[in-house]
Order: sequence, then structure tokens, then C-alpha cells
Amino acid sequence: MIRWQNLWRFIPLFGLMMLLLTGCGDDTISTLRPRGPVARDQLFLMKLSFGIMLLVVVVVFVLYLYVLVRFRKKKGEDIIPKQVEGSHTLEIIWTVVPIILLLILAVPTVKYTFQLLEDHRDNKDALPVKVTAHAFWWQFEYPTLGISTAQDLVIPTNKKIAFEITSADVKHSFWVPSLGGKMDTNPGLSNVFYLQADEVDTFKGKCAELCGASHALMDFKVKSLDAAAFDQWVADMKAPSTVPADAKAGETLFKDNCLSCHAVNAQGLGAGPNLNGFASRELVAGILPHNDKSLHEWISDPQSVKPGARMPAFGPTPIEPIPGSKALEEQQIQDIIKYLNTLTLK
Repeated sequence: MIRWQNLWRFIPLFGLMMLLLTGCGDDTISTLRPRGPVARDQLFLMKLSFGIMLLVVVVVFVLYLYVLVRFRKKKGEDIIPKQVEGSHTLEIIWTVVPIILLLILAVPTVKYTFQLLEDHRDNKDALPVKVTAHAFWWQFEYPTLGISTAQDLVIPTNKKIAFEITSADVKHSFWVPSLGGKMDTNPGLSNVFYLQADEVDTFKGKCAELCGASHALMDFKVKSLDAAAFDQWVADMKAPSTVPADAKAGETLFKDNCLSCHAVNAQGLGAGPNLNGFASRELVAGILPHNDKSLHEWISDPQSVKPGARMPAFGPTPIEPIPGSKALEEQQIQDIIKYLNTLTLK
């Protein structure tokens, strides 16, 4: 019993820990640091709703404290306070004020809700991008440019990006906190919305819908480039790649074992990510640093990196092999890694 009575002593410690932990996190995926017009509009709505709620809380507490002090029972006082049931003035006040506050919140909320869901796919000043979510990676198609890629979404700055998003398997959710709110991806359905980046930078994206064992590892990047750099990226994506003579063995192994799922050209789509320009990406599988060790780990046993991933293992002793797994010799894996390292953008 004494132990429970002493718990109140930990309340200040818990309060201090909560205060300190609120500063933890990654500010590159914060909705409180908007980097585009959509994110700024949504932050305005958050501030507006929070301000109204804070106003209501402050007013209620002030009135509560005022009544508590002003009408407290005094020593020796036994009279019954004057009753105010049926006061038309009070009833009008506490009916009209909430209506006014609701309208202040509802009008801009409805306005921005419809505005931010506008379909810009036919807008000649916007760039259409089709997003397909997979367990557990992201596919990006640029229908007007004739290219596709995976994991790294590259966009031009100061230009609306008209998204059409869907899912190839289960329900996911596309979210780039710095650029705007999340949008669900549903199998067999398409949702549309748009985002825009103000400046050249790299933004982190997440899947915001619990979708399986590696939901937390379903990350991607959004890279915003100026107009000239974006045009150069498109040209580099379309340029044919050349394979050095010392990587030919790896190319042959890749075609025999990987090409049925992974395309290595500008427009190719498959069951796995398009690897065109793969060597220029900073991450392997969206989470591992891009180096030979990470590539070896991923190729040998993807399940050890992303549980539930549908890529077969090619190592000799995978933790949990899936259909299609095929053991390759160590030198063969190294040859494939050498070939993948040639898939750079010019």
C-alpha cells in the first residue's frame, strides 16, 4: 500500500521526460516544417483548429476559476445562491458562440479540402506521376515522360505534381510530411491529389498505413530539383547504359535470375523495382546504406532485412526462403553486385 502511495513522487519525473521527449524525432519528416504550398495550407488548418480549441479551454477554465472563487461558500453562510435556470441570455451566448467558432473552422476547412483534392493530371503546367504501392516498396511512373523508377521520386521544384496513387496488393498510405498530408492507396482503386516543393532538397516519405511485417521499413525519398537539373535527370534516365567488359558475367547472371522481376530501362515495369540508375541511389531496399555489403546482404537473404518481402533469396542459407529462391555461389553474387554498380546515371 505504501508503495502505491509513493507513486505521486514520480509525477514530476514523468512530466520532465514527456517534455524532453517531445523534442525527439527527425525534423525532415515533420508536418510542422512545411516545404511546399500544400503543407503550408494544411499547417494553417492545424494552427486554426488548435487555436480555437485552446481558446475554448482557456475561457472555460477562466470561467470555472472565477465562479469557484467568486461564489465560494463563505464561513457561516447558509443561504442558497440565486438560481438562474432558464436564462435566455446565457442560453443564447453558449449556443451562438460555438456556432461562430464552428463556422470559423468549417469554412476554411471545406475550402482547402476541395482545393487540395483537385485533379491536375490534365493540367499542362503540372507533372503527372502514377504511384503504385507494393509490399514493401514504391513504384513511380511518369506517363508524359515515358520513364519509371522506384524508391526515389524525383520532381521539379515550383511545379504541381499531379499524383494518381493505387496499390498492387494491400492498403498502404503515401505520406511525405514536409510536402503534405497522407493519402491512402487502395487495391483496384485510384486516388488523386497533388503536392509541390518550393526548393531543391530531399524529403523523406513513409507508408502511413499498417500493411504487414515490414510496414515500418517501407520508406522512400522525394528529391526536388530545379528545372534544368530535372530535365537532365530525365535525359539520363532515358540514355542507354553501357556495361564494362568485367561486368558482363554479372549482367548474364542478372538476366538469368533477376530480369523477370526487375527492369533496367527507362520504361520497364515488373514485379520488383525498376533498377534503372540503381547505382546512383543512396539506399538499398530503401533502408540500407548503398554499398557492396548491403547489396550482398539484400541479395543473399531479403527476409533478414525486410520480413515479408517477396524477393527470393539467392544466398546458400536464407533464414526464411520463399518460392523462387535459388542458391548462387559467392562469386556469382559478387558478379551481380559488380553489374548493379554499373547502373549509374550519366
